[in-house]
Formats: sequence, C-alpha cells, structure tokens
Amino acid sequence: MTTSDGGMPDAGLGAGLGAGLGAEQRRHWQSTYATHPGMYGSEPSEPARHAAALFGRRGARDVLELGAGHGRDALHFAHEGFTVLATDFSGTGLAQLREAARAEGVADRVTTAVQDVREPLAAADGSADAVFAHMLLCMALSTAEIHALVGEVRRVLRPGGVFVYTVRHTGDAHYGTGVAHGDDIHEHGGFAVHFFSRALVDALAEGWTLDEVHAFEEGELPRRLWRVTQTSAA
Repeated sequence: MTTSDGGMPDAGLGAGLGAGLGAEQRRHWQSTYATHPGMYGSEPSEPARHAAALFGRRGARDVLELGAGHGRDALHFAHEGFTVLATDFSGTGLAQLREAARAEGVADRVTTAVQDVREPLAAADGSADAVFAHMLLCMALSTAEIHALVGEVRRVLRPGGVFVYTVRHTGDAHYGTGVAHGDDIHEHGGFAVHFFSRALVDALAEGWTLDEVHAFEEGELPRRLWRVTQTSAA
C-alpha cells in the first residue's frame, strides 16, 4: 500500500464565502479525527453498501473515494474486492484508515492520498471505473468549486464510469439556520455544509446520464440527503 501524507495548499472558497473558511474547516476536521478516532464506527454507510453493489453490477474494479475520512466505506469497497484510492484532506483520518486496512488484511487493495478537492484531483485521466463521495460535495465548497470538482471526476473516470455521491439538501432541518456563509452554506457546531437544491443536482449532471436521485435520511435530526448516481458518456 502506498501513501501520501503531504498536505495540499488551501485555496480561497470564492467571493462571499471567506478565504479562511476552507483552512478553518480543515483544522476542525483534523482536530475532530484526532479527538474522536473512528468517529463514524466500523460499519459502512448505507450509500456505500448500495454503491458497492452497483459498482459490481457495472463491472467496476478501480474505485476512487473522495472524502474517505477514517475509511469505513473505503474498507467496505476493499472487502468487496475493489482496488481503492481513498482521499481526504485530513491526514489524521487517512492514517486511521491505513491502520485499519492493515489490521483487516486489505492493505494491498487500499491506497491513500491527502487531497484538497478544491485543487485538481491527483488521479490520472481515465484511471477510475467508479467514484464515490459520501457528503463530500456538500462541505464548505462554493458552487463554482463543486462544478469544477465534478468536472475533475469526469476527467478521472473511464468512459461509461459511474459517480455516486450524497449531499444534504435544502429540505434539511439545518438549512437556513446557524452561521450563514453565503451560497447556501450554513455552519453548525463548527461544521459548514453546502445545502444542495435540485437545480444544482441537475446542473451538475449536464453532459452525464442522470440515473437516479434517491432521497433518504441519516443520523440525528435526521439529516435529509440525496443519493445521486450519474454515468459519464461512453
């Protein structure tokens, strides 16, 4: 298993969002993972279970996960037989993932890389059969940065590759409350979230085949999310 522990430079979040918000969020996540190792537990998320089954049906082998955190979903993909490149901007979370991969005997199928998704993805053109991102696109990213990221996902996917992502949306109880940063970004308890409208989902799918927008709930409140599946042109 190869690793990359070097950090990525923090870029500005765009007009109206505050140039320091990205750096602040990165520090917050680093501290959170350090204070609460394995904070999401060892069981994979339901979106990851769904995605693994879908990826298998599509004949995928190489999976890129964006925002892998401490790796509960990346480990699930590895146990299901996929080769996984797991990325996150928290080196602390990725270190926990590497330790767990060794302990669970799947280190040979998991590679990690520190990645700030506001920068171009480190993965090569056409290197992934599938991309998965659970609540990564709805972090403290501007709309322009989200569009740029989805463009990068399309670049790294092979023709006909599938992208599954989940986001909190504007029907969520926290939308419109807390500290407002503009561009539908609101902060609660130190965590900033970009709440998606359906119009944004549709805009991100332009030039793709939009296979599904599935509404579901998770965690406390509960959080209200969409699981979006879209396929790149063959």
